[in-house]
Amino acid sequence: MMNHKKQINRLITLPLTLTALLFSVSACSNPSAVNTNKDLSEYKEGQASVDASIANMEKPTFATKAVTTFNEPWAMTALPTVNSKAAKLLVTQKTGELLIVDTATGTKTTVSGIPKVAYGGQGGLGDIILAPDFSTSNNIYLSYVEAGKGADSNKFGAKVIKATLTGSDTDRPSLQAMTPIWEQFPKVKGQGHYSHRLLFSPDGQYLYISSGERQEKTPAQDMSVNLGKIIRLNPDGSVPADNPFMNTNNDIADQFWTTGHRNVLGMAFDDKGRLWAHEMGPRGGDEFNLIEKGKNYGWPIVSNGRNYTGTDIPDHDTRPDFAAPEITWTPVISPSSMSIYQAGKHNDFPAWQGNALISGLSSKALIVVSFEKNNGAAERYRYDVGERIRGVLNVDGQVWLLEDGAKGRLLRLLPN
Repeated sequence: MMNHKKQINRLITLPLTLTALLFSVSACSNPSAVNTNKDLSEYKEGQASVDASIANMEKPTFATKAVTTFNEPWAMTALPTVNSKAAKLLVTQKTGELLIVDTATGTKTTVSGIPKVAYGGQGGLGDIILAPDFSTSNNIYLSYVEAGKGADSNKFGAKVIKATLTGSDTDRPSLQAMTPIWEQFPKVKGQGHYSHRLLFSPDGQYLYISSGERQEKTPAQDMSVNLGKIIRLNPDGSVPADNPFMNTNNDIADQFWTTGHRNVLGMAFDDKGRLWAHEMGPRGGDEFNLIEKGKNYGWPIVSNGRNYTGTDIPDHDTRPDFAAPEITWTPVISPSSMSIYQAGKHNDFPAWQGNALISGLSSKALIVVSFEKNNGAAERYRYDVGERIRGVLNVDGQVWLLEDGAKGRLLRLLPN
């Protein structure tokens, strides 16, 4: 993160172009993986270029207003609003802090009772979402990375817990009654590709968890481990009876909703109840997928990107038995989170209604994706925001961005 003083309000009016992104690399950094002109000329363009007819449409513009800053923020969600007051957000920091943020004042209040996290690399405190019955239970779900013990010493894995948030309207909020819900198996060495994004189905009946393949590739196709999968559970952590791999004499596979994933850092349901997820590719080949029950998405057997060593990976079109992405991005955008735009008490960006908002790390961008009637999707707008963006969140028609890294700012988008 740059240390120079940043403007509080910055107008975003750049033309819709991908030129500034031609040299972006995956956020899953590798010192030997440097994109050169030669590399990029060999890559497939995928579907990242915006259709010319869409590019000619009027593109909404906005200014950004900084509210406060964080130290390595990772995720955010909104508490229910009370009496039309300004939104309050729950924000996690990778180093192990959970904060309640008053967006009207920028005041941050630390929540106590957070479990010990294994901080390092891509690991630490992760995602946070409200339970469907939060208004009565005050329960939240939290993901984080924990270190192994004994035989698993120096190994790591993601864990999900449920807890009760008490005193959220006081200066001493805390987490109580923590209950384990799920964990990655097995724990492995290294500190990358945990994924550990959390999402409830629109009806509140099912909890979805993205589980990365921990930079090990092969676990994504291994039905004896829950790495490289999207998991579907009941809110109490039990397995729904209609999961696709039930009754296969493999208890761990009972959890799986889909297989063959690399590093899923964003999941969301659209207006039609369809589940979408974006996934980081290797060198090229970031993906936007329609997630459907029991399907295999092909990693590491197929990808529209290349290995970090530069060696080729067969493209999706060589294996039609695997589910192919609706969008691929080469050069990469390094997608880090996703939120569906819905007008609520506010309607700051009516042109984005029902669209997916995706935050980009190496691309330093906000990407707007539209959904098609035939289950397709297409990039609609792209905004260069000048910093790595870790999170995007729609709250009642207002849009918030969370910058990555030390001194990452919480920004509100103000429509022009």
